[in-house]
Amino acid sequence: MPEYILAKHLSKHLNEEVILKGWVYNIRKSGKIWFLVFRDGTEFVQCVVLMNEVSGEVFELKTTLTQESSVMIRGIVQEAPRQENGIEILVKDIEVIHIAEEYPIALKEHGVDFLLDNRHLWLRSRQPYAIMKVRAEVEQACRDFFNERDFTLVDSPMFTPNAAEGSTTLFETQYFDRKAYLTQSGQLYSEAAIMALNRTYCFGPCFRAEKSKTRRHLTEFWMVEPEMAFFDIHDDMALAEEFVEYLVQRALKNCRRELEILERDISKLEAVKRPFPRITYDDAIAVLKRKGFDIAWGDDLGAPHEPAVSEDYDRPVMIWRWPAASKAFYMKRDPEDERYVMGVDVIAPEGHGEIIGGSQREEDIKVLLERIDREQLPVDDFQWFLDIRRYGSVPHSGFGLGLERTVGWICGTHHIRECIPWPRTMARLKP
Repeated sequence: MPEYILAKHLSKHLNEEVILKGWVYNIRKSGKIWFLVFRDGTEFVQCVVLMNEVSGEVFELKTTLTQESSVMIRGIVQEAPRQENGIEILVKDIEVIHIAEEYPIALKEHGVDFLLDNRHLWLRSRQPYAIMKVRAEVEQACRDFFNERDFTLVDSPMFTPNAAEGSTTLFETQYFDRKAYLTQSGQLYSEAAIMALNRTYCFGPCFRAEKSKTRRHLTEFWMVEPEMAFFDIHDDMALAEEFVEYLVQRALKNCRRELEILERDISKLEAVKRPFPRITYDDAIAVLKRKGFDIAWGDDLGAPHEPAVSEDYDRPVMIWRWPAASKAFYMKRDPEDERYVMGVDVIAPEGHGEIIGGSQREEDIKVLLERIDREQLPVDDFQWFLDIRRYGSVPHSGFGLGLERTVGWICGTHHIRECIPWPRTMARLKP
């Protein structure tokens, strides 16, 4: 009996008879030969059906098989240089498992809303398939990077009593007899965890109730957030650029096939090597003014500004020393000028915007109490966070990397909603 294998391993079985189990992606007919494009979730492969190589019943399946019908195929693995993956299957037999109904997502163009309404089916198409493969590789690379550098994974809660980023973008929910919020970030909990474990990271979904409809925003997204004891802003920036380089090079190494499916310009990713350019916020404002933008010192950088700054570089650019008024209360002020915080944003090239935000954290409890009071935050909710500074406070830093934005940049996608299996936006809560 031939061995059942996954299609991704076919190149190891040249000239052997194998069994594949999966789905019909497409069929092309031509007289005494027809072609079945097969997929099994690990690869797409062409299967050749010749009249004189199969039974009459199998040959006539060309008239009854439909797109997404499930099948078991027995055949011989052959070299096929013209095929994308360099192989094809000479079919000996096909066993039908299920004949699919007329598939709503045929191999033709559809509008975005239609595709998102049918996201549960759209995932089977080549481009979503490739993006999900890259996403999975980048997720694993995140974990490998930190595990190899003595970080400990410490999960943070999804329900929180207070905001980490800003009270205007919280999703409020009833938590038994009181209010709670869906987490915006695991950072505050990671700051507590490093005092026990030195270097930690959390990795999970975050929620922002931003009323934004741009191609770079989701209401639910994934973020990986490392936090490090005894790191200053310079250590933080060095780790961030090492991390980004690692993710890109890992995707280049292990996802070439998927990037080819996406028609990604590989040369743009190959240029992503350290060191990354580092400019101050003031430098960025000067660049934008020179390029004709009406922007004042203290303004935040948004969708039109970040691409304008990054277009001068072939790799991510790090913008640091931000105005304190535009950043969160926990960021450490610049000891040389209190108007600035020791924060950094990493901006991806090719218009993909910010992929990392980070900072050195304020370790002085008196300073934090003053800021909590100034911003009228509920101090009782932050008592546990202040305890971190009461008992053995140390300099520390961290950052958060947005998974979908990073995957979107690596894949070269137009919209962030393509980079998460089930996108959630202002207008979309299903499927």
